[in-house]
This record gives sequence, structure tokens and C-alpha cells, in this order.
Amino acid sequence: MKRTEEILIKLIVMQFIFLLLAQALLTQEPVARYLSKVVYYEGVTKGVLTNILETGK
Repeated sequence: MKRTEEILIKLIVMQFIFLLLAQALLTQEPVARYLSKVVYYEGVTKGVLTNILETGK
């Protein structure tokens, strides 16, 4: 049981380190462009203007 706990603790620490590393990389603008797919969902990279329907005026 103790061995399993040690392995789980090591995995949690590694996961936390990778989480911090990923968050740090996503704050860098040139790197985030290649790592984050949000720009593709938003259509930022297409360069095509579309008509926007505005509501709530």
C-alpha cells in the first residue's frame, strides 16, 4: 500500500509541474499561437471578414 501511495504522489507532483509548464507556455504569445486551438475556433487565422448579426441594441 505504501508503494502505491508513493507512486501516486510522484504522479501528482509530475502532473502539477506539467500544468505549470503548460500555463507558462500559454502566456507567451508566439508560443501560444501553436499550442492553443482557440484561435482556430474563433476564426482568427482565416483572415476572412464575415457579416455579423448584432442583437440587443
